[in-house]
Order: sequence, then structure tokens, then C-alpha cells
Amino acid sequence: MLIVICGATATGKSGLALELAQRLETVIISADSRQVYREFDIGTAKPSVAEQKLVPHYLIDICNPTETLTLAEYQEQAQALIHNFESSYSPPPLLVGGTGLYLKSVTKGLKIPRVSPQPELRSQLESLDQTQLYAFLSQVDRAAANKIHPNDRVRTIRALEVFYVTGRPISTQQGENPPNYPIWHIGLDCDRDMLDKRITLRTNKMIELGLVEEVESLCQKYGQELPLLSTLGYAEIKQYLNGDISLPQAIELTITHTRQFAKRQRTWFGKYPEIEWVDANDSNLLNIVWKQVQYFLQEVRPHNNLF
Repeated sequence: MLIVICGATATGKSGLALELAQRLETVIISADSRQVYREFDIGTAKPSVAEQKLVPHYLIDICNPTETLTLAEYQEQAQALIHNFESSYSPPPLLVGGTGLYLKSVTKGLKIPRVSPQPELRSQLESLDQTQLYAFLSQVDRAAANKIHPNDRVRTIRALEVFYVTGRPISTQQGENPPNYPIWHIGLDCDRDMLDKRITLRTNKMIELGLVEEVESLCQKYGQELPLLSTLGYAEIKQYLNGDISLPQAIELTITHTRQFAKRQRTWFGKYPEIEWVDANDSNLLNIVWKQVQYFLQEVRPHNNLF
């Protein structure tokens, strides 16, 4: 069994998960593509040390910033954790986050080519223009080319990378193998104006907690070219530290980019009818979700009186 808590950034997934996990006496498995990296704490809204002491958290701080965790590696570790916690008499773990591909890799059982990034090969491919790359892909994997937009350079290079490493088209190595355990999906959402306010409040809170100091420290330690320092929240503060923009401008840019990111997340999650949506601002949110959890568990384990 598995309970998924998903939704756009700043909707309160972590807070709800923490309260729900304590009631269930279960664990939280993170589905956040940046929280896997050590030292990137404030800008990723990583659960605090105190929160992690309240409830065991997994797949947080498992990689150094200079490493790259692939989707396949995340999937493998998440599936192993779920299997380890699986028991007909134990509460299900909570899979919590807003990284759609992380969640989909687990809940849909995505078949992912086990090909790690190949720096030398990618460097060669990146030296070519997108028209050439897409033409190559069309020759070796027409099915993949039909699914990838001609201007999508990242996916084109990845498809070619998989082909040249394995000798097989990426399209023949993809698909789904859904898990055989029951999954309940809950999504947190709210109207656009309220989400904008939540994003603004969270961004300002990150500044108060020391985001500027965190980015400055990371730049000094790893250099400004570290890919993670070009991600949301870090890139804008880096611009400020470089003297390109003022701090208020960096904050406003972060808010704007976070709103854009949240819009893309809502579009992604909106494609999945299995998600049961709940208003993130409902004053009775925990009790509403708790009743739904009870119903889910009773449906799955009707003979177990756990509550």
C-alpha cells in the first residue's frame, strides 16, 4: 500500500504529510528532485532537522551536490523502501512531493533505460545544432522522434545518448509496469490568487531563514557553475550576489518564476484522474484527509480494525 500526497509548490504538502504521518505512525518518502541533495536546504524547502526527528524521512540528503541522481536510481531506491515497509498490518508509507516524474516513476512503474549521463558523448552531441540532432534521432528511432518536439534539445540528446550506449532505441526501452499494491492519491490545490500569496509568503520566509547566506556559501564551496545553483531560487539569488540585480528584484524574480513553475505543476497533475483534490486552505484539512485515509484503509483491509 502507498499514500501519495502531491500538488504544486507552496500548497503545504510537507506540513500535511508531517501531521498525517504522526497520526498513522508511518514514514515519509520524499519525491522532490532537489531535496535529495545535501546542503541545498532553505531554497528547496527541505524539512527541518526537528521535523525529520518527528517522523522518519527517506530520500532526503542522499547525494552530494556534485553528483547526479538519475530518475532510474530514484525509482529503484523508492521502490525498495516501499517494499521494505510493505506489510498487511502496518500503515502505508507516504510518498510526498511535487516532482511529477519522480511520482510517476513509482506509481506507474515507468520502465526507464538504465543509462547514466555520458559527459563525453553529451559534449559531442551538444556541439551539433538541434536540426542535425533531430535528423539523427529520426533515422535511428522514428517512434521517439514522433513523440519529441523538434525543438526539444534535452530529450533529443537523451534519446540519442540511450541509443548510442545501448544500441537499442529508447522507444523500445520505455513503457509502464504499474505496482500491484493499492495506491491512494491526494492532491493539494487552491485558487490562483491564494497560491500566489502562499508563494510570496514562502519566498520571503526563505529569505528570513538565510537563503542569501546559503547561496553565498554554496557558491564559495562549489563554484557558481554548479548546475544546482542555476535552479529555482538559487539562480535569482546568485544574480543578486553577482551585483546584476538588487535583492528586492531577486525576490520578485523568484516569486515570478515560482508561480510559473507552479502553473506547470498544476497542468501536469491535472492530467491524472486518480488524484483526489483537497483545498489546501481548508481549516479542517487534516480531518478531511484523515477520514479519506481511514476509508482507503478499510477498503483495502476491511478485516483490520486499525482505528
